[in-house]
Amino acid sequence: MLAEVARTAQQRQQGLMYREELPEGTGMLFVFDRVEIRSFWMQNTYIALDIAFIDQDQRIVDIQAMEPQSSDLHESPAPALFALEVPQGWFAARGIGVGAAAEIVFGPG
Repeated sequence: MLAEVARTAQQRQQGLMYREELPEGTGMLFVFDRVEIRSFWMQNTYIALDIAFIDQDQRIVDIQAMEPQSSDLHESPAPALFALEVPQGWFAARGIGVGAAAEIVFGPG
């Protein structure tokens, strides 16, 4: 999976809003400065997404389906350092679930 990285507060706030599509095999990785409970919503997001909340040990602590254009909050049940948004169904199609180990590798640039 190739993911755009949202590291700054502005990048995290914008996320995947206003996009009409998300190419297969891509997503967005949200990187935070500290481990804590995270909340996301889908206002102004037009694509159905799944979100995985990932802890400091790079373990998936939860995966939630998020519907487009919703202001419902999706909160991590445990503290997370990362969140990964992908097209809805991506995790299930690959048999990836809660407790799975992620391998986050940052490329050049």
